[in-house]
Amino acid sequence: MQFTVEETKPENVFTPEDFTSEHQMIRDTTKRFAEERVVPHREAIESQDFALTVNLLREAGKLGLLAHSVPKEYGGLGLDKISKALVGENIGCTSSYAVAHSNHTCIATLPITYFGTPEQKEKYLPKLASGEYLGAYCLTESSAGSDALSAKTTAKLNREGTHYLLNGSKQWITNAGFSQTFIVYANVDGDKFTAFIVEKDFPGLILGNEEKKMGIHGSSTRTVIFEDCEVPVENVLGEIGKGHVIALNVLNLGRFNLGGVCLGAAKTALELTIKYTKQRKQFNQPIAAFKGTQEKLALMASQIYTLESLQYRTAGLLEESLHMINDNTDSSTVVKHLMEYAAECSICKVFGSEVYDYVVDECVQLHGGYGFMREYRIEQMYRDSRIKRIFEGTNEINRLLISSMIPRKIKNGDLSLEKAIKTMLSNENITYVDFDHSIALEFEIVRSMRKVFLLLTRLLLKLYRENFREEQEALFKLSNLAIHLYAAESAVLRTQKAIDAGCLPDDEIHWKKLLMKVAVYHSFIHVEVNAKQFIRGIEGDSSTESEIDVVEKELSKYKIRNEFAIKREIAAKLIENEKYI
Repeated sequence: MQFTVEETKPENVFTPEDFTSEHQMIRDTTKRFAEERVVPHREAIESQDFALTVNLLREAGKLGLLAHSVPKEYGGLGLDKISKALVGENIGCTSSYAVAHSNHTCIATLPITYFGTPEQKEKYLPKLASGEYLGAYCLTESSAGSDALSAKTTAKLNREGTHYLLNGSKQWITNAGFSQTFIVYANVDGDKFTAFIVEKDFPGLILGNEEKKMGIHGSSTRTVIFEDCEVPVENVLGEIGKGHVIALNVLNLGRFNLGGVCLGAAKTALELTIKYTKQRKQFNQPIAAFKGTQEKLALMASQIYTLESLQYRTAGLLEESLHMINDNTDSSTVVKHLMEYAAECSICKVFGSEVYDYVVDECVQLHGGYGFMREYRIEQMYRDSRIKRIFEGTNEINRLLISSMIPRKIKNGDLSLEKAIKTMLSNENITYVDFDHSIALEFEIVRSMRKVFLLLTRLLLKLYRENFREEQEALFKLSNLAIHLYAAESAVLRTQKAIDAGCLPDDEIHWKKLLMKVAVYHSFIHVEVNAKQFIRGIEGDSSTESEIDVVEKELSKYKIRNEFAIKREIAAKLIENEKYI
């Protein structure tokens, strides 16, 4: 979370403009597979033709689309995290299939990739990479949702010492109906939370019926029941009693991956809607001609630009942290690297799922009554989007994770809050980024966002000290500030880096500036609202007034004008191209 205490230089962020030819190849392969092989079967998948889904997954395996995160020595491609993000994004348009694909390649495979023994990796990873085996992840229970570590499933060693006997059940398990491997968490001897690799044919594993869900109908979701399920001792994953280390750290990458899926889905929803607004006529003209429609399209595009910027910025950070991990890396080092950007991964999940929700909601609105009809694809996308705010830990849980990480890092000495505030308020010794004059205002707005976030964080710790975790309303507001700081800064840094590169046409630079400006203004409104709600909600007294005055002054210093014209220009280009550019 270094972005909360200091500025980042544009050259230090990864952006979509940095894609290599290999990245472009994996992007194009995934996009072609999704559009030509999966989307045409949308209705069959929605009707739970799981044989079709399995065949498509194995076809993806032959193309290498299941193998991007599996090391080469175990039958994978060993690609970087940018490639992982590109596969996630470009599979995002496939709705229920995307759920099955992403679940398999991420949380159902990565526990073995990062924490398995060489023997476990040799046995399972080649089959998971090819699609011969499909995977599921079993953490949630009926009484243990967000509080996953309170699980009641037990594991007891048999008399012979050869097998653990698992008893209990796991709820809402994605891919359960057709998986061969299950990553299962259970308490050994009642109190040692531990991970296991369980195969479908192990005696005592029973599947419940398919759940009847609001959305993602084409995704297999079942209860997995264990009745003295016999799991060989060599299938313990990681250390006995250290299952939480695997569960929580792998979920970080799951959250990152979910942000990419939401990005791809949002782009698809916008494209469908732009085309519809050009075809649908009211009052003798296409609804795309109305200024209100144009504002909606422009806002959606600006939010997608922001999500795209922060998603690939995070991909670059993860690659930098994780690329050196191999079979010889000890587990404590693995955990350290997986945790390093946990907050940024949570931001990808929260911001991504909420942008997707926002986009698809507006898209249904622009479709009018037709958007409510099942014959229109946007209706399905609307239903399918809702689960994204619940998957991989609810957005509320992720917001608490984000805001609680700051005090922890301050306490550990990883972040220096007081030094950052002192430097920021004095304006001394700051290494100013040399921003282009045309986006200097937006850079200053981002700087103000950081200032507001830091001052309110200090205020929270000052007022509530060790009890700050009880102030959930305030923590939610701080998380929103951090999320929009990271989002807006990512958009600004991406735009400045493109300017600095000097190799893009002027009209492309101009386009990025337009999207970025609307994105920053939008985020600043959210910062303003959340900061004011924070101030109104805390137990302020005379000792806090000076800090609050600084915050309120920072929130009121900018006068933004002519935003309607910017949005109309964005909309005109979207309508001309009929898609997000």
